[in-house]
Amino acid sequence: MLAGMLFIFTPLIVGYLFSISNQKLLEKINKYTSSLVYIILSLMGLSLASLDNLGSNLQTILLYTSVFFFIIGGCNLLVLPFIDRALPLQTEHSQKRIPFSSMALESVKLVAVVGAGLLVGLLLPFDLSWVDTASEWILFVLLFLIGIQLRNSGLTLRQILLNKHGMIIALVIILTSWCGGLIAAFFLDIPYFRGLAMASGFGWYSLSGILMGDAFGPVYGGASFMIELLRELIALVMIPMMIKTRPCTAIGYAGATAMDFTLPVIQTSGGVRCVPIAIVSGFILSLLVPVFMLFFVSLAG
Repeated sequence: MLAGMLFIFTPLIVGYLFSISNQKLLEKINKYTSSLVYIILSLMGLSLASLDNLGSNLQTILLYTSVFFFIIGGCNLLVLPFIDRALPLQTEHSQKRIPFSSMALESVKLVAVVGAGLLVGLLLPFDLSWVDTASEWILFVLLFLIGIQLRNSGLTLRQILLNKHGMIIALVIILTSWCGGLIAAFFLDIPYFRGLAMASGFGWYSLSGILMGDAFGPVYGGASFMIELLRELIALVMIPMMIKTRPCTAIGYAGATAMDFTLPVIQTSGGVRCVPIAIVSGFILSLLVPVFMLFFVSLAG
């Protein structure tokens, strides 16, 4: 258990030690990271194809996805509005609109990659025993690159600690997600530590799906991927509707994606005042996804 946890944590920590000022090199790292995500998600599809009783396993994935998604989201939205009441935030309104279709395209592409891997595994008769080993080593490289990205995101510890809204939003998302994970685990009759691990994705669908798949198999990996992907898609719709009256709720529900994928929507809908809050909360959650998820995975055994 400890050896497996160190295997995953080591590249993340080593990557975080690299401070890079060369912008072109950082752009290449971002490109390589995106490519590796596509590769691992295609391998996730191949892993699903190798499952016995694929039909029943897909039903299990849909069951886990729906239960975790609704319960975790419900817990988040139950508490986040209290931040808006206690720490009201004045937003700036913009007339610019970003089409939902263009924002959702990347999510559709990721689902298509998993589906393509599944179809290839089902249609082409070849040995899939190598898939799990290949996924582990690609994950090793991916986490190293993610560590570099987090270190070079541009945020200092001072900037994070001084942004009260961002820190409180991140804390609320973490605690309410864990509550939702425990409740979902109870209803699904699965180990509580697995429920906590599933609840620690905080919107980072690609990494959470990969980590859970590596730890517990493609059923958990597929469900975790879909849970966080649905969070992002709902956030894209929710942010423009809610950010004028409940900005902290809108930013918080976006989870880890508030610092990257949903940030343009947050900026255009809520104005520049929302940007530092979104970046800080998203950064904290992104940093803690692999930490908490791997911690609970190690406890689950």
